[in-house]
Amino acid sequence: MTGLAPSRVEIQARLEQALAARIPVAIATVVRGGQVGAKLLILPEETLGGLGDATLDAAVQADAPDLLARERSQTRPYRVAGHDEPVEVFIETFPPPPTLLIFGAVHVAQPLSRFAKALGFDVIVSDARAKLATTERFPDADRIIQAWPDDTLEQVEIRPNTYVAILSHDPKFDEPALVGTLDTPAAYIGAIGSRSTNEDRRRRLAAAGMSREQIARMRAPIGLDIGAATPEEMAISILGEIIALRRGRSGGSLTYATGRIRGEDDSTDGEGNPTDGNQDRASGDAEGVAAAR
Repeated sequence: MTGLAPSRVEIQARLEQALAARIPVAIATVVRGGQVGAKLLILPEETLGGLGDATLDAAVQADAPDLLARERSQTRPYRVAGHDEPVEVFIETFPPPPTLLIFGAVHVAQPLSRFAKALGFDVIVSDARAKLATTERFPDADRIIQAWPDDTLEQVEIRPNTYVAILSHDPKFDEPALVGTLDTPAAYIGAIGSRSTNEDRRRRLAAAGMSREQIARMRAPIGLDIGAATPEEMAISILGEIIALRRGRSGGSLTYATGRIRGEDDSTDGEGNPTDGNQDRASGDAEGVAAAR
């Protein structure tokens, strides 16, 4: 946007509007060098504000979508004409909440829906069996769709932050759900069932024309190997695998792990907002210095 520089109140108001509409948005703040405190709000179709240099604005705007896609915030250094030292910019991202799409309103789906909602997911439950897909059984779900997988997928947009759990344990439901999601940008596609059941599935999917790469995306049997036996334990196993994937972890024991213990959202062991006194420039420096030109 052009014209008079917007106030911080205007930038904050537009940010809140975007968050309410679940629009992916990032806000960049100069934290060292240049015009410290200058802000640029970055939305899919517009920007608001500025960082004091048009080329710096453009460079930061180009970097924001990748951080949004990875659900990361980061301080990055940029070379800017007229500055001897890099100008450091904290890019704080606000991606839309992740979505958990559950096919199969079975017993495991009930605690899975409840736990996922507590973790900040938008939860969609799909099942053609009207007696199972009810608000009474899934009071925490954001949407309940009483439909077959093909019809559900016409109503739901699968995005890079969509996680799919296929739990019906019935080929009439499971296989259309797999065929309909394996060729989408979904971050995770897991299917319940024994090893032999899933090997049979893989053979049938191949016979149906799915590529080896598409079939390899299926995480099946679904979940982490924690010996889950009850629906609640199985839900934890599934969400554990999803969380590990989101954070780029293996899902193994911390006893034998190296590196950070907590994920990047933990301000005590990750990258906090540098304007709040938690600046960690190491990882930004590791990215190299971008040239704003």
